[in-house]
Amino acid sequence: MSSKAKRVLPTRPEPPSVEQILADVQGALPTDPVFVLPAEPPQEHGPAPGCPEPAAEELYRQIRSYVGMNQRLQQSRERLRERRRELQRVGEELDRGIAEMRQKAF
Repeated sequence: MSSKAKRVLPTRPEPPSVEQILADVQGALPTDPVFVLPAEPPQEHGPAPGCPEPAAEELYRQIRSYVGMNQRLQQSRERLRERRRELQRVGEELDRGIAEMRQKAF
């Protein structure tokens, strides 16, 4: 039988304090990659050429619609979980009833 040597991992360093984070951010140059937005990939489903970008109001409506759909999906998921639990409970009761009937029959 071969024994594997346990690997000893180095301890994790302590996370920086708020003061250290603020000092780091304040000392960073404006050209620091953290502060530079990456080039956006080409939009496949963007507006057609010559059409204006969607207005802020339209974006706001789209976001509200997305949030609403997300909330409805979460509610539906919870209702499905409740129904699943109920079906499992009913199935267990049915299994017990069948077992009792079989015992009485034999």
